Amino acid sequence: MGDPAARSVPPGGDGAAGWVLGVDSGGSGLRVAVARADGAAATEPAVADRPAVVGARGIDAADLLGLVLPLAKQLLDGRGATGLTAACVGAAGMASLGDDLHAVLPGALAEAFGVRSLALAGDAVTAYAGALGLRPGVVVAAGTGMIALGTAPGGDGWRRADGWGHLLGDEGSGAWIGREGLVAALRAHDGRAGGSTALLARAREVFGPLDRLPAQLYPRPDRPAVLASFAPEVARCAADPVASDILRRAAAHILAAAAAVRPGPGAVDVALTGGLFKMGEPLLGPLRDQADWLLPEAALVPAAGDPLDGALLVAGALARDALTLPADPALLRIVR
Repeated sequence: MGDPAARSVPPGGDGAAGWVLGVDSGGSGLRVAVARADGAAATEPAVADRPAVVGARGIDAADLLGLVLPLAKQLLDGRGATGLTAACVGAAGMASLGDDLHAVLPGALAEAFGVRSLALAGDAVTAYAGALGLRPGVVVAAGTGMIALGTAPGGDGWRRADGWGHLLGDEGSGAWIGREGLVAALRAHDGRAGGSTALLARAREVFGPLDRLPAQLYPRPDRPAVLASFAPEVARCAADPVASDILRRAAAHILAAAAAVRPGPGAVDVALTGGLFKMGEPLLGPLRDQADWLLPEAALVPAAGDPLDGALLVAGALARDALTLPADPALLRIVR
């Protein structure tokens, strides 16, 4: 992490509790906040209007730092703080695209702010911490994609289900619901069984003539997001039997992923977090209806916070030497 004598600011910031940094880096943008290590005095998020660049080594560390450092300095200056004790950077793709971040961020954050302890986390882990805190249980994070994480008391590691992307998995996600809705629309367009005229009408409204849909969809690098953009249209058509069946199957996939990562038999809290659940009753109703038999002895609980809240929570616990979530080379790497 570099020579401590060369750091430009005193480690730990001012005050006994110190200050910590949370970063939430996703595919559509980046958010930063600071707080006391005990969780007090958290700032409102500072937001970058673009995501970090992904290059040959994955997420480009220099580009991410170019976004994070000025935002963090602005927030610290606003609190009259002079440095940071710990930080947590949560990033989509940390497991597979985080090599450059692992190599560069520890030294860079130590040099800029005196960071002594750093957590490099997958966005699923910061979503877990934001939703459920540091206690054992299960979290399903669903938006364009979908992943379930669970952990048990005693620190025996993470259990993960799905999160394999829109081509191989993410079943029940926004991209999956949108794709199933468009398949049903195309069936109706062709006159095949299993189609939905309601979804056909919505697809034409959103995308125009459906014979042009493949050309609109297949070449795009943001294809999962385009598919997911149709998921709210499926929810709006929930009175249609085909759309209703899609949402019911999505709920079953989500519950199956949660069941796969539950830490053991008996009661368990399952928190649902992410933009997908904002579609409300069209999806939440089928989740409740099927939970008793697909996920017995589980309590579906609302998320306490979001991934940025989780990043701050992890950073604060790291600063207090109180982090109980299991370390993992791919999901949660700790650098001191």
